[in-house]
Amino acid sequence: MKVLITGANGFIGKHLVLGLKNLNSIEILSFDINTQKSLLDTYASKCDFVFHLAGANRPKEEAEFMKVNYGLTATLLGLLKKHRNTCPVMVSSSIQARLDNSYGKSKKAGEDLMLEYAKETGAKVLIYQFPNVFGKWCKPNYNSVVATFCHNIANDLPITVNDSNAMLSLVYIDDVISELLNALKGNPTQENSFFCGIKPVYEIKLGEIVDLLYSFKESRNDLTVPNMEDAFTKKLYATYLSYLPVNGFSYPLKMNVDSRGSFTEFIKTPERGQFSINISKPGIVKGNHWHHTKNEKFLVVSGRGVIRFRRIDSNEVLEYYVSGDRLEVVDIPPGYTHNIENLGDSDMVTVMWANEPFNPENTDTYGEPV
Repeated sequence: MKVLITGANGFIGKHLVLGLKNLNSIEILSFDINTQKSLLDTYASKCDFVFHLAGANRPKEEAEFMKVNYGLTATLLGLLKKHRNTCPVMVSSSIQARLDNSYGKSKKAGEDLMLEYAKETGAKVLIYQFPNVFGKWCKPNYNSVVATFCHNIANDLPITVNDSNAMLSLVYIDDVISELLNALKGNPTQENSFFCGIKPVYEIKLGEIVDLLYSFKESRNDLTVPNMEDAFTKKLYATYLSYLPVNGFSYPLKMNVDSRGSFTEFIKTPERGQFSINISKPGIVKGNHWHHTKNEKFLVVSGRGVIRFRRIDSNEVLEYYVSGDRLEVVDIPPGYTHNIENLGDSDMVTVMWANEPFNPENTDTYGEPV
């Protein structure tokens, strides 16, 4: 199957090309602003599906809106008619086609042209009025406030918020690509005979986006992670990370070091607990305490040792031998005093999870030897 993509090097186009490469038996015919113009005629003669994504949204002159958003559409449809190619055509419009501005008018003109083409030729036409699309690789300081704010905040640059209560309608790039691939397979989200939609659409205040982005930045300091149960937060966090400077992917953690080894907090969550890394020197015993409600999981990933337990109302001592050679999680139930001893000749590394972040005002930790 031969698929023509206009605007193939744009934000949506790049993602669509990657999505199509994961499908079998797809030949991609890429057309963009730098492509030899005669190739559009060649592609129009043999394509089996068209994704018409090319358009102008921030030209130097307003006349460019109509020249590209209407003119290129007219050229494309003219070439398809020339070759009697009635393959399905998807066109990217905008919710601004409903507005009375130069950009909106040019998009509306392009839509009308598509509708006339469908009636004249009988070809299947799919018109998508995109809201604001966000996700990785969207150009900052161009036409996406999400991209601009992600870039600036990730790179320690200032942002300007004119109206924190302004409502934005947003769709995520991966959801857009999923919908377009479904359209290619003949299963678009049809709103009526010609218009299709992307789901889900997120309605959110600009100020809420700003707060989330600054919380993402602060998470490197307070070690928290966003609430991944919220779909928008999950997608915005992924977007934010894609704007980190290339020399800023890593960040240091505070290691609490003493003669016994070290203990380092890694991740804290309000609802899923805390992860930490414990390093013990040879022969060192750590722990000898118990909890009323707090519970933990220990996973030795390097070295070898033993974890000992004693229920605080019993004299019986239980032993679990652990090693990085055989990964095994050991649950630490409440009501058992416990410790962990390094039995090897090298450092023992243990990944530790606790069901709640450490609270110095309520540690739920009571010292008692095993």
